[in-house]
Amino acid sequence: MPTHTDRPDSSDAPAATPNQPSRRRFLQTAAAAATVGAAPHLHAQTQTPVAPPAPVRQTVPPRPVTLTVNGRPYTLQLEPRVTLLDALREYAGLMGTKKGCDRGQCGACTVLADGRRINACLTLAVMHEGEQITTVEGLASNGVLSPMQRAFIEHDAFQCGYCTPGQLCSATALLNEFRNGTASTVTADVRNRPAQLSDAEIRERMSGNICRCGAYANIVAAVRAVHDGGGQTGNAAVGPLQGQPQDSAQRNA
Repeated sequence: MPTHTDRPDSSDAPAATPNQPSRRRFLQTAAAAATVGAAPHLHAQTQTPVAPPAPVRQTVPPRPVTLTVNGRPYTLQLEPRVTLLDALREYAGLMGTKKGCDRGQCGACTVLADGRRINACLTLAVMHEGEQITTVEGLASNGVLSPMQRAFIEHDAFQCGYCTPGQLCSATALLNEFRNGTASTVTADVRNRPAQLSDAEIRERMSGNICRCGAYANIVAAVRAVHDGGGQTGNAAVGPLQGQPQDSAQRNA
């Protein structure tokens, strides 16, 4: 009589292959491959980045620039990047024009270029060859103050005086602009010539010049006095400068 055992019949089970990896072996191999593959990326992340080489700055050598300032030619050796303000002060030796904010916000560096007021700190000197530049030194003529300069003294339109050169140049151009019919943002009808130079017009037209001492009311009064007097604003004799030598005709008068 045949005997039965509890063991299953393994005759149909596939024979074990010696080279077939086990599940544990497969997972170990996959983990090792992932670690090796990630190693270069991990190394790159831990490395300190190398800064790129600094670009080589090519400087442009100075070249002669001729500026006509207060009627006199100045031939200066300037780099193209030199501002008109630095050219006047550091190269031409005209220290009347002041450097305030050096960003075109205070108006202390205001000069006239062909009669137009500009901020000398915001423009390059090479751009003004062939133009007539007027600084505060050029407002007086032969040691005689201009009407605007005299009015600033009479109306006490300055305190520390640092902003005064720019204020004077701006006020001089202001009256010329008004006489030429140039409107401002407070002009009632910008299509027509301004009817009158009101205090509001003066304040608006001088708004680009800051006086940290707060002499604004007196500055308006000085500009008003010159306008109402009808005198020329610059290069006109209204009296000798104090401390300036007089010529023989003046001394013998």
